[in-house]
Amino acid sequence: MKKGVLYGIGAYLLWGIFPIYWKWLHTVPAIQVISHRIIWSFVLLALILFVTRQWKAFRSAAFSRRVVLIYLASAILLSINWLTYVWAVNAGFVIETSLGYFINPLISVLLGVIFLREKLRTWQWVPIGLAAIGVVYVAVSYGQFPWIALTLAFSFGIYGLVKKVAPLGSLYGLTLETGLLFLPAVGFLVYMQTIGQGAFLQGGFIKDMLMVGAGVVTTIPLLLFASAAQLIPLSTVGVLQYITPTMMFLLGVLAYHEPFNRSHLIGFCIVWLALILFAAENLWVRRAIPAEPIPELGEG
Repeated sequence: MKKGVLYGIGAYLLWGIFPIYWKWLHTVPAIQVISHRIIWSFVLLALILFVTRQWKAFRSAAFSRRVVLIYLASAILLSINWLTYVWAVNAGFVIETSLGYFINPLISVLLGVIFLREKLRTWQWVPIGLAAIGVVYVAVSYGQFPWIALTLAFSFGIYGLVKKVAPLGSLYGLTLETGLLFLPAVGFLVYMQTIGQGAFLQGGFIKDMLMVGAGVVTTIPLLLFASAAQLIPLSTVGVLQYITPTMMFLLGVLAYHEPFNRSHLIGFCIVWLALILFAAENLWVRRAIPAEPIPELGEG
């Protein structure tokens, strides 16, 4: 249990400091950053499969029409989530990205009700209603629709919905997702290089290594999470997952000094209250219910 908790904390801490990494690449267009993230993630994941002699098993499990179509959908959703996240971080919206990941668990529950006909307990409706009020309040206090937060929450929520019916584990699944986007990403970067707008090999060694390193920083926390998921119960994961948006929020306020006044604080407090009620209700119920399979994540 202790080792699983440490793996989980490590994964969520790494996801939580992602804004720092993407800020180092703020001069590179977000779509180029994501293209590199896809390419180098696939290269690293494929290397892991080769080294561990799992490539043959991966091919036999992944290469069927149904599996490819499912993971093509999840790959598109994941790329939308990644692109929105990286763009938002470098455009100065770290606080709003944290809001997206705070409300994501509640969005996931709501999607389960709508599309999977899952039943909500009476007290689960209360935090969902509170979260909706909080989002509306934040929209009013910001003076604009919080599209970044909602795009992140819904894209990742729908991604989780697709993964609910996906047959592959986290390692094989992410390998197939990045593999399906690999050639389009390579083609896009080659085109940008030919028209003189490519960032790779143009901004110095450190920047190039940061772009290559995007694959490493994507893969390591996912592997840590996969290890944690096998060792700790879902209720513990439910508590740990709020480490990431909390760190994003603190970075946005304390490190990057993004605008955050009393009105914004009230809106966030409403969302935080919703999450506290949601987590407390789940912990109360799960004391008497065996742990369920743990969902796969892929933050930021």
